Amino acid sequence: MHWEVASNVLEKEALGFEELEQAPSLEHSPFYGSRFLTFSASSRETTEEEEDELQEVNKEWTAVGGQKSGIEDVDSIRIYSRDSYTRDMFQTLQQLRDSSLLTDLTLSTEAGQRLHAHSPVLAAVSSLVHQRLLGPEVGLVGLAGVLEFAYTGALAALNRHTLAQIQTAATTLGVPRVLQLCSEEEEKIKKGLETRAEEKKIPAEKQMKVSLQSIRQLWTKRVGCDVELEVGGASFHVHRVLLSASSDYFRGMFTSGMKESQQACVALPFLEASELEALIGYSYSGSLPLSWGCVFEITCIAFQLQFQPALLLCLDFLKQEMDAHSCLDVASFAEAYGITDLLEEANDFVLRHFQNVAATSKFQDLSVKKLRKYLKSNSLFVSSELVVFKAVVVWIEACPSERLKLTKELMKNVHFPLMTFKEFGEVKTTKLWTECNIKRLYQTMLEDFHSYHVASETLCRVYLPKDSLVLVGGDQISADFIRRTPSRELWFGNSLRNYTGVVKTVEWRLLGEMPNPPRLSHELAVVAGKLYVLGGQNYKGMLGVLNSVYRYDPLQNRWERLANLQEKRCNFSVVVLDEMIYAIGGYIDPETNLDSVERYCPNTDSWSFAKPLDMTLSCHAATLLDGEVFISGGFDCRYHCLVSMFLYHPERGTTYLAEMSQPRAHHCMETLNNHLYVVGGVTVDENMMSIDQLACEVYDPVSDSWSTLTPLAVSHVGAASVVLEGKIYVLGGYCQEDYRETRLVHRYDPTIQLWENIGEIPGPNTDIRACLLHLPKHLRQ
Repeated sequence: MHWEVASNVLEKEALGFEELEQAPSLEHSPFYGSRFLTFSASSRETTEEEEDELQEVNKEWTAVGGQKSGIEDVDSIRIYSRDSYTRDMFQTLQQLRDSSLLTDLTLSTEAGQRLHAHSPVLAAVSSLVHQRLLGPEVGLVGLAGVLEFAYTGALAALNRHTLAQIQTAATTLGVPRVLQLCSEEEEKIKKGLETRAEEKKIPAEKQMKVSLQSIRQLWTKRVGCDVELEVGGASFHVHRVLLSASSDYFRGMFTSGMKESQQACVALPFLEASELEALIGYSYSGSLPLSWGCVFEITCIAFQLQFQPALLLCLDFLKQEMDAHSCLDVASFAEAYGITDLLEEANDFVLRHFQNVAATSKFQDLSVKKLRKYLKSNSLFVSSELVVFKAVVVWIEACPSERLKLTKELMKNVHFPLMTFKEFGEVKTTKLWTECNIKRLYQTMLEDFHSYHVASETLCRVYLPKDSLVLVGGDQISADFIRRTPSRELWFGNSLRNYTGVVKTVEWRLLGEMPNPPRLSHELAVVAGKLYVLGGQNYKGMLGVLNSVYRYDPLQNRWERLANLQEKRCNFSVVVLDEMIYAIGGYIDPETNLDSVERYCPNTDSWSFAKPLDMTLSCHAATLLDGEVFISGGFDCRYHCLVSMFLYHPERGTTYLAEMSQPRAHHCMETLNNHLYVVGGVTVDENMMSIDQLACEVYDPVSDSWSTLTPLAVSHVGAASVVLEGKIYVLGGYCQEDYRETRLVHRYDPTIQLWENIGEIPGPNTDIRACLLHLPKHLRQ
């Protein structure tokens, strides 16, 4: 039921709950009323903290008289929550108080001044909560201060002028946490210190969490619960104001003059006890235990009862926990309820993991309309045409009596000329061709396959990645290094193209040009969908290192100049941590390496220094894993090639880890599948001469150890790299031994542990940088 519908119904004076049941709702959906236990379940382990919280929540739910939740399989449960929940909850409670809605407590001073509040909220901080006349020692200022703390966790009004009044009110009402704040303020006043706003902000968040926990304990003990909800033979004692703050549906029920607003017991016959139980528990904790065995049901009820924050968590679960076994169910669910963005994500998952999805039993239940749509999509990602062929065969053989007649139509989506002879050999031996009415079809496909020598240069399967691989700047090597001319060009890989057999390429398009000056050995960062180009160098007859920074908005197709780096730097590294850009090391000129680290705040357009490295460093590589900054290799102040690997923290500094097997610099490092892959660059021989590094290594942070992987076939010194859809791309660079350019693009697939050649890069190819950007659709038509 949407709020517009509910609000119209609720405007009717004294409307009963039985009439409200007739309002349009999700009840008419094909999913309503069914237990979604047939949906594919994925077993996942919870952390110890999540398991403890889950047990505590279940314990509390049992204590308040509800049935045991349907969420029983601890191994498959995830605890979903948002950090902002407590703050949002108390803001809503404050709004209800400001509107005098559901306030059931009146505090009066002897002077006749009155303030209204919600008893559960004040009870969370005060040991004396009931309607009473306060003595003459309690004034309005002190009382207002206590209530401010109860609803915000802070005391903005606390100063030397209000201290005594607030202290008196807190003593009278028994509010120890306010008394503690008063004591701290009193100490600061004695020392002549002023209370700073930033010192209050963090404690306020903690205070509200303590208050919500106290309200939760009141609920557990049924203290102050003012309504009983009866659902499916179970009953739940709750506080009206908490449900009203969490659910627009209950807010309408309890605040719009409906008869349920006066009833001590409200029956909800159309709901399941376990789902409502989960949502009530969420209202008091901000945590929602979810698994594939219950998430669809809880999402339905969250829709119906308009538990908007809980609904968002359910949608987060469906998006983040989606796998090959559940994506088709998610797509069907999203389509049934008209959840456009979820449907888009589910369909996208199916297309980009098509081979794995086609191996599930759910795939065989697809309608021909949906299967046809997937097969025709330019976002269908497959390693070969044999994958598409086998998927079609599996789908047909699941119900041959009805689907054999669709064989010819569906086989049109398989590009047989792109198969190798070995792959087509598997097509030939398929049992499907024994059916009399499609034997002729095989002959047609055989002729189609043998046409490969004609179509091999033009026929291909086009695949559009969700994000585009973007190349920025760079240079082309010439015999005279002094006359090198960096580029301003931006190129993007619009599509990946599979030709016959193993032949693969990237379709490149020119995106535009960055503002002057052109640059190489620069760095890129992407924050909130915008591209940042930082530092680098510009050759104009002599070495020139830059500190300029520009930002590109692909949606507006617009560049803007930002605050300069505080130090000029090139051959440095960049990471994005907590929405801040960190520029690490590099050099100002060939004689001066840097140990400095500076960070950029997009909100203030300003740079500030963080803790420096414990040595100067350039031509190194840095990346993030689990919110930590890893840095490998590079050159030190004497231009010795390093073997080091270490963690860098902006406040704590450096922690050294296991070393690489060989030194390297001018290399690439990328994060994939919770490991760090180090490839390309230069190393040193026994004579300490720089040579090409073809060996590749992978670092496991759990065991703090390195292992080797398939080496590169050609040199990639000063190359660019990205991770696109689970594969590592290494682009361009040069050969250290003879300064020959490397125009090739190599892609590492961890599933087959091999490097693939997927064509060449356009334009400049040395000291370029790459990133992923989500580009507007009109650029990719």
